[in-house]
Amino acid sequence: MKISKQDVEHLAHLARLAVDGSQVESLTAQVSNILDYMDVLKEVDVDGVPLASGAALGTNVFRQDQVKPSPGPCVTLANAPERDDDFYTVPRIVG
Repeated sequence: MKISKQDVEHLAHLARLAVDGSQVESLTAQVSNILDYMDVLKEVDVDGVPLASGAALGTNVFRQDQVKPSPGPCVTLANAPERDDDFYTVPRIVG
């Protein structure tokens, strides 16, 4: 599958990557090679091949919820860079 330079520039923009002109050509070739290989993999006959491993084969291990006492603000705020009484102090990020 061929990918254009405009496609790579668009992908870089979406990924918030700073890509200059010399990198675009190299990335275009690399992404095209990756997509070509994916096309090859699509043609592999996997009928009758069992799944190897992964999240789909695992079983979830459930445990009972256990109520535990809170360690309290002295312990939870011990490593806070800044605090105001029993609260974390964080920089303001909204105008």
